[in-house]
Amino acid sequence: MDFLGVRRGLAAAAAAIDGLSALPFMPDSVSPPTFFVGEMDLEFDKAFGRGLDELVATCRLLTSRASDDGGQAELDRYLAGSGPYSVKEALEADPSLGGVCDAVHVRRATGYGLFEFGVGNDMSRYYGIEFFVHVYGTGG
Repeated sequence: MDFLGVRRGLAAAAAAIDGLSALPFMPDSVSPPTFFVGEMDLEFDKAFGRGLDELVATCRLLTSRASDDGGQAELDRYLAGSGPYSVKEALEADPSLGGVCDAVHVRRATGYGLFEFGVGNDMSRYYGIEFFVHVYGTGG
């Protein structure tokens, strides 16, 4: 499976949401609201003869802590199952992510809360959530 293609496809899908910055990689710092693709796990041979592999991408969405109620309200709207700010709907809109896979399914969003993010002394806290995105494609 094309890891870079999947990361780019997920970021492009999330970037379709108005006002949401989206990155195909884990950045050193963010300017919220930001969606980015984090860890990826790959399970080979979900079907015989290299017929299907399953990749699970852990994607994060971080919003500002400048206002406790405002940051959480912003995060809430991205959790909607449908609508213009729905991350789930945006990620599943093109099941092939531009032709790099066969199917995409956002199965779970978890960990709603405060995230510490950054590098070294530049650590900051954000409201955030993790999306677990299952991506399926022919083994290769």
